[in-house]
Amino acid sequence: MIRNVLSIAGSDPSGGAGIQADIKAISANGAYAMAAITALTAQNTQGVSAVHLVPPAFVGEQIEAVFADIRVDAIKVGMIATAEIAEAVAGALRKHRAVPVVLDPVMIAKGGAPLLADDAVATVRDQLLPLATLLTPNLPEAAHLLGLPMAENRDDMAAQARALRALGPRTVLLKGGHLESTDSPDILVTGGEDHWFEAPRTATKNTHGTGCTLSAALAAQIARGLSLPDAVTAAKAYVAGAITQADELSVGTGHGPTHHFAYLYK
Repeated sequence: MIRNVLSIAGSDPSGGAGIQADIKAISANGAYAMAAITALTAQNTQGVSAVHLVPPAFVGEQIEAVFADIRVDAIKVGMIATAEIAEAVAGALRKHRAVPVVLDPVMIAKGGAPLLADDAVATVRDQLLPLATLLTPNLPEAAHLLGLPMAENRDDMAAQARALRALGPRTVLLKGGHLESTDSPDILVTGGEDHWFEAPRTATKNTHGTGCTLSAALAAQIARGLSLPDAVTAAKAYVAGAITQADELSVGTGHGPTHHFAYLYK
């Protein structure tokens, strides 16, 4: 049976991040993709120039319409934008606590534009984190959620991942891509044994939407029944391949997208 995954996130018209990346990644990882849109953005590979928010009540209506008719096997939550939208999403998800939720706390675009209002951070922390099966922040996002300086080494990463888990999510995957090192380690904290995932860096500027892509791939693998360590391994392998082949694309002049369907182009 093909599993169904709902992404709740913002739209990226350039196709590299947000809902568009999520639909590609979920599909590439063997699940059927659905979408509830929280915001429209005007952006390209060079940055975000404008954001148009979807009314919070309508965000909730989109989610409820999907659940009213379709079996949902996993949920990915990305760009939330405001406290009001966070409250609407949390209210909708509380009605469906049995469905696993992958929460990617999108705060800042690759080009530096803020994608989460300052007053929304507390709402995301207090209302959405406790609903998450898996939280997938990068180092700046983790620091922002905790009110701490950004982790600079593996010990810092482990401590911050555990501190984030204490805020309510069942598990935390803290991504180490912002470390100044030749590798890019991630740590999965579950409450039992910590799991480190190692990956070399790929020399490319085409990394737009990697966080969206990873979290969507994770939701698809969890929906398919993989254990968390195995889901992380599969999703990271998929993203690594998409990044490695990203330079085959010719999309824009800034931070280009990853190659979500690279395996189909061989």
